[in-house]
Amino acid sequence: MKTITSLCLMGSAAILAMVPAVAGAQESGGDADSDDIVVTANRTESLLSKTPIAMSAISGKQLAETGITNPTQLEASVPNLSIVRGNGLQITIRGVSSSDGTEIGDPSASFMTNGIYIARPQTQEVSFFDVERVEVLRGPQGTLYGRNSTAGVVNVISVRPKFEMGGSIDASYSSYDDLNASAAINIPFGDTFAIRAAANIDRRDNYVADGVPNDGVSLDPFKNNKSVRLSALFEPSSDLSVLLIGDYSSIKGRWLGRVAPENFYDNIVAGAANFERPTRNHLSSKRQRTNMLAQAQSSLRDNEDWGVMGEINYNIGFGELTYLGSYREFTQYEGQIFGSGPYGGDFTGKYWQTSHEVRLAVGDGPLKAQIGGYYFKERSNIALFLNNLTVFGFAPNTRFGFPQNPTISDNKSIFGQATYEIAPSLKLTAGVRYSKDTKSRVGKTVLDTYDSVVDSYNIGNLLDRTVFDVNDARASWSKVTWRAGVDYDSALGLIYASVATGYKSGGFNNGCEADGSAQAIANGCTQTAAALYYDPETLTAYEAGFKFKFSPAFFLNGTVFHYDYKNLQLRQDATTLCGGPCQVVTNAASAKVDGVELDARIKPSDRLTADLAFNYTNARYADFEPRAGLDFKGRALSRSPKFTWSAALNYVLPVGDGGLVANARTNFNSGYDLTELSTETYFDQPSFTKTDLSLTYNAPGDRFYVGAFVENLENYLAVTWVRQGAFGETSFSDPRTYGVRAGMKF
Repeated sequence: MKTITSLCLMGSAAILAMVPAVAGAQESGGDADSDDIVVTANRTESLLSKTPIAMSAISGKQLAETGITNPTQLEASVPNLSIVRGNGLQITIRGVSSSDGTEIGDPSASFMTNGIYIARPQTQEVSFFDVERVEVLRGPQGTLYGRNSTAGVVNVISVRPKFEMGGSIDASYSSYDDLNASAAINIPFGDTFAIRAAANIDRRDNYVADGVPNDGVSLDPFKNNKSVRLSALFEPSSDLSVLLIGDYSSIKGRWLGRVAPENFYDNIVAGAANFERPTRNHLSSKRQRTNMLAQAQSSLRDNEDWGVMGEINYNIGFGELTYLGSYREFTQYEGQIFGSGPYGGDFTGKYWQTSHEVRLAVGDGPLKAQIGGYYFKERSNIALFLNNLTVFGFAPNTRFGFPQNPTISDNKSIFGQATYEIAPSLKLTAGVRYSKDTKSRVGKTVLDTYDSVVDSYNIGNLLDRTVFDVNDARASWSKVTWRAGVDYDSALGLIYASVATGYKSGGFNNGCEADGSAQAIANGCTQTAAALYYDPETLTAYEAGFKFKFSPAFFLNGTVFHYDYKNLQLRQDATTLCGGPCQVVTNAASAKVDGVELDARIKPSDRLTADLAFNYTNARYADFEPRAGLDFKGRALSRSPKFTWSAALNYVLPVGDGGLVANARTNFNSGYDLTELSTETYFDQPSFTKTDLSLTYNAPGDRFYVGAFVENLENYLAVTWVRQGAFGETSFSDPRTYGVRAGMKF
């Protein structure tokens, strides 16, 4: 606790030093900040500036002004956030992350659309159009949001139907034949019923350049997604509202988005006990993103995702009753490339999920409280096969695979949270949640022999199947998570402190438990319970912060935090298990995370706005030995830079009744660790900067806009994920792009 005590003292001293200098300015006051927006982070509406947690909220207007069209771009505007593409979106908040996008894995950060948890990371990106706002909650949200929010929550909230006629069109076109276009129309039917329809096209060629054009395999387009959303709002009285939303997405494209590790690193040595790192080379950006390996087959993504949700709010006199429910299906077929080209395979999956939540919010005086219950269930039928893995000693015309049917995950929770104003502007908050998770799977690890296997699209007749493992497992976990906090709404603004807990449910690896039962003996089970199952990971967060408005021209937010992080779930290759290549999850002993976050907005005039941010994060293992003699104590967690900062300037030049807006933003990242545990290769990403520029003309009344932009002016490719070995691959950040965008409202 010595570190967090020091950080708290530093933060308190900074606050106290500021108070005398600005108290007079605050007293002179002014109108409420027009940039302050309503958020629902605490499951009830509140102003962002009065919500006592570390969070960021970006309005739809701000998303358009900064050119953010997908979740991976959010990290430029949100402190301590990283979202990269892997097997779907991988979200890291304050150094806490998860790389497991499989049917048995759970994320450490919950991704939600309109408050509905989206389990499959492969479907999360297509919800990002016609957005009202995005809320990013940093730190565990285990009381109101439950498990799988150890790192935090990203909630994308779409525009609700309005009782007025209108619509909008927005489009951008940039490098790599990148077209992102959205349209929405809002139609009212009287004063009580309205519908809103929105559609999006998101198409782009591959950032990976084809270094073997004569292999007959195209890498483009990387994505070709089409999405529609239909929303209906019924408000027959001030006491009742019913919101229904249905959506459908076609997710298509080419799967390959990675290159060989040698494109970025020289002197790669696996198993270096002294933690020697490969040397980051200085090849050009074009050469680094060029795949020089012939493709074993064409990659292909042909997925469909659809769902319906409903939200009912009813005032029952002494409180407001809310029901939030959903049902979703995701059908997945992907012809895949492994090892950046030499190995081909395919994945088929059928998923459905349902969730139901009931909340009652009461209190109109000093005491406000809410209680509720939650149920979630996901079921999947999946099969992953890899073709002709002769490198592992398999004969030609074979397919090594993992057919699993079904895999089931369900969660049942009850929760409650209350806030009491014990004195004017001084409030105490306490909350608790009980969660029970159950997971099960029935499946196999197999080797199928055919009379011919050319690629995933040319397979002959099945001759034989060898079963290496029966993958049968079932386990349950339960956990109580809680939150306690205090906040004071001072003359300067909100000051708050809290202790909160979160957890991510456990799971299981391939195989089945040798428990002595007749079924286990018949299945040839060999795993011990300790090897088959892994435990939930837990996190306790201590946090203090402030949200100050010194004057209409100066806003400052700050947070200091400390995490006790236990039983981290780490996923790694295990090619000696399963009869072939597979991955296992193990629990690291513990980790610690300390940090400081500061962000400021300075508005010296109506024309000029400056946004500044600084983040310090020390995320490291406290107790972890991957194997005997290899001690990771003190080493950084993956993808967690120690320092990041950003600076943005926005200048508006009046042009008639409209305005010309110039925007510049630079982000600095001090670099981060990318250790690969399976081969003990200690990759890292050195420090880098990323600069974005844009120039936009806004017509009078914001009727339309046109603009031009360039992103990643430096054209620097940051490595976001890397794996060494037979399936060696490296993914990287977006290269420099430039383009134009335009939009209109009617």
